[in-house]
Amino acid sequence: MGKKLIVQKFGGSSVANVERIQNVAKRVVSYRKKKHDLVVVVSALGDTTDELIELAAKINQHPAEREMDMLLSTGEQISVALLAMAIHKLGFEAISFTGAQVGIITDSSHTRARIIKINADKIKEAIKNGKIVIVAGFQGVTLNQDITTLGRGGSDLTAVALAKELKADECEIYTDVKGIYTTDPRIEPNAKKIDEITYDEMLEMASLGAQVMQGRSIEVAKKFDVPIHVRSSFEKDTGTMIIKEVKKMEEVVVSAITLNRGESKITICDVPDHPGVAAKIFKELAGNGVSVDMIVQNVGHLRQTDISFTVNKTASPKTLKITKKVAKKIGAGQVLEDADIARVSIVGVGMKSHPGVAAKMFEVLAINKINIEMISTSDISISCIIQKRFAETAVKSLHDKFGLGK
Repeated sequence: MGKKLIVQKFGGSSVANVERIQNVAKRVVSYRKKKHDLVVVVSALGDTTDELIELAAKINQHPAEREMDMLLSTGEQISVALLAMAIHKLGFEAISFTGAQVGIITDSSHTRARIIKINADKIKEAIKNGKIVIVAGFQGVTLNQDITTLGRGGSDLTAVALAKELKADECEIYTDVKGIYTTDPRIEPNAKKIDEITYDEMLEMASLGAQVMQGRSIEVAKKFDVPIHVRSSFEKDTGTMIIKEVKKMEEVVVSAITLNRGESKITICDVPDHPGVAAKIFKELAGNGVSVDMIVQNVGHLRQTDISFTVNKTASPKTLKITKKVAKKIGAGQVLEDADIARVSIVGVGMKSHPGVAAKMFEVLAINKINIEMISTSDISISCIIQKRFAETAVKSLHDKFGLGK
């Protein structure tokens, strides 16, 4: 085995306390002993980011986004410095950097910035000098030297972007689970670890609520063909490889079941059935930065329609306010919210070439007396909005019906 350049990313749970930071240091050093060059991307300790968000809310319910980035970027600064110290203690050379120091240049969309370019000279220089390089994940800097953050799960994006920029041999994402599973093992104990999964399936799973990796990081990996190895920071076993094509791609109809309990359904009743009405509603929401997911319109025989759509729960107070205003403007009826919903989805590249998958899904839900409120499909997924109290039953019965536990 020759010398490799490996980018490793450790999530918040992997560095939640002193003991775990020391565990990460040992793991990094074990690679160093095999003579590999290492760039290690680290998230903030445990729940630090959430704690900082709570702290900000106590001061100001609507803080300026620039100041939020200034605050949240401190979390990673703590963990990179501590990890460097832990590696020094083991007798190896390491150096920690912030996103700004390693030249991760982003646009100025605070709290959800996009990476424009990376000037990796500083990293290359440190590697040349024999150091393990530790980089703060989740953050960058604008051309005006303002600190930015890359959105939830942004450390994944930092790792994949650095792997691409440095032409790394491997990109390893360490987490508190052993890899990607056929569904959440906490809900279904028979869930199986998937050895290989395609970028497309992983992207779909991330967008449908699987929490293992940030969707944008998968987009970048797919675009530049960066293979990703998702594995446990507490065990030595191999995890799941995320790659362009999987050998048994067509044979496996459904690869995974995902569940998302973090959405609300908003319904506008008695909407006048005129051309352009829906455009008015969704233009107003988009203009206020609300990202709408599923949309269903039911046209009644009295030329009145109900329009329902789902949004992320965190955005629902803001969405309700805007929607009520628009409903009044267009002469619609009342606006209702249902927060007790869940979205259950089946995902698989093989669905493209196998008819009858949707029918099978609906049948399983019907047998379990679970009513479907909304449906949306893509090339490789089918999602149903159901009442939250049936969520786990739906996941278990679908997992069983599609043979994913075998």
